[in-house]
Amino acid sequence: MITNEYLQRVLADVQKNHPGEPEFLQAVEEIFESLQLVVPKHPEWEAAGLIERFVEPERVIMFRVPWVDDNGKVQVNRGYRVQFNSAIGPYKGGLRFHPSVNLSIVKFLGFEQILKNSLTTLPMGGGKGGSDFDPKGKSDAEVMRFCQSFITELYRHIGQFTDTPAGDIGVGAREIGFMYGQYKKIVDRFEGGVLTGKGLTYGGSLARTQATGYGICYFSDEVLHYHGKSFEGQTVVISGSGNVAQYAAEKCTELGGKVVAMSDSKGYIYDPNGINLEVLFDIKQKRRARISVYADEVAGAQYVEGCKNIWNVKCDIAMPCASQNEMDAEGAKAVIANGAFAVFEGANMPLTPEAIEAVTSAGLLYTPGKASNAGGVATSGLEMSQNSMRYSWTFEEVDAKLKGIMQSIFQECLKASIECGKPGDMMVGANVAGFLKVADAMMAQGIV
Repeated sequence: MITNEYLQRVLADVQKNHPGEPEFLQAVEEIFESLQLVVPKHPEWEAAGLIERFVEPERVIMFRVPWVDDNGKVQVNRGYRVQFNSAIGPYKGGLRFHPSVNLSIVKFLGFEQILKNSLTTLPMGGGKGGSDFDPKGKSDAEVMRFCQSFITELYRHIGQFTDTPAGDIGVGAREIGFMYGQYKKIVDRFEGGVLTGKGLTYGGSLARTQATGYGICYFSDEVLHYHGKSFEGQTVVISGSGNVAQYAAEKCTELGGKVVAMSDSKGYIYDPNGINLEVLFDIKQKRRARISVYADEVAGAQYVEGCKNIWNVKCDIAMPCASQNEMDAEGAKAVIANGAFAVFEGANMPLTPEAIEAVTSAGLLYTPGKASNAGGVATSGLEMSQNSMRYSWTFEEVDAKLKGIMQSIFQECLKASIECGKPGDMMVGANVAGFLKVADAMMAQGIV
């Protein structure tokens, strides 16, 4: 509950000014719950209207995206870019192509991105974008035509010193490549730092593909060691089977865990012997097939319809890596009942407020996505650095920098949680540590 009068007043205004945007309001309320531990110590924030400015995007861009499908029929989608906060650096955040994308989702993602980017210690502001276009089932030519149309409008709003988009759900190397090619053609220059997640042959960074998934495990490993535990010998369930989930599974396995279940939007696979990553990567990366194919090809594996049912699988550690609000109170209670001791978020806001309450009240270890999945944007920042230097680091160099950043994020979250009287509370630590840096920058720059 939010009891601070200043925050209550700002929240009431946000609810009035942003109706019909449940995901965005959910993100604001969650962050405000943590901030009320520090707001009373800073009366100057209220005088400067700091929180009011913090919750309002600096700029919201919406546009139509017309394109022609393989049958010659004109299709029209909607594009978005929310440039939320540039106090500590140019806007930075992914582009999501998925039918569920709307203004509320893009705003919640951009809002969370402010704190996530702040936690990395790199000079990046917060932004997010995307479209309700669904690349699934589309030909490469259709995806190319859509991406070219999308970036033909967005190009005028981005730049390496203004706004640097990256990938997210539905936007991988293929989509980034098509968008970058069109951007380069329009502006007639090779501006490498304008998009991250690029291919290695034209300015991409080694380890960027693996970064979000690896980073989740690096951060979670720090949390486990702080509590005298580790991944070694633990049974793990990871929802999702996209880029984040795949590499979280790979790093988790390297650290000694056994991943027994993964999912897609239709259902989940269960392999009591541990997911065979070679088979999984072949199915998802080369064939772009449904995860159900895994059960057809691996002896002893099962496929179960209904992706939410994955939380009924018994495990020690649950890692939701699919999408927002994928674990509700019922799913959280199933995880608790099956004896899990930790829930580590891999996606952005994958637990509902009720699920978070259930998990934390039951005493499980819990990490919020804005901290644990910050490895992706951190490595995007490293890609931007390499583009600026016209230089490439080795995989090992980038991976070492990523691990160091994730360890640093844990230490900053731990320090903030202790100062707030909530030692080890990663939600409080992430929200407060990320916000304080942004608040200091905003105060220093005046009323803008």
